[in-house]
Amino acid sequence: MRRILELLGCVALVQGALGLVHEITGRLHGWGLVQRLGFLDGYEIYASVTILVLALALFAAAESRKSG
Repeated sequence: MRRILELLGCVALVQGALGLVHEITGRLHGWGLVQRLGFLDGYEIYASVTILVLALALFAAAESRKSG
């Protein structure tokens, strides 16, 4: 379960970062999930930041599942 949470956290981190890079610089068009979802038009930065926060929460959940 811990590996799955870490993998989902990595995917969320990359997607959030790609969304922010695209919104700030205009580059990497079409690489991120946020740009492909039509209902997020106008809210791309908020969605990208939310995905980054979700990534941090997934990493924290994975860390708490550490067997010890």
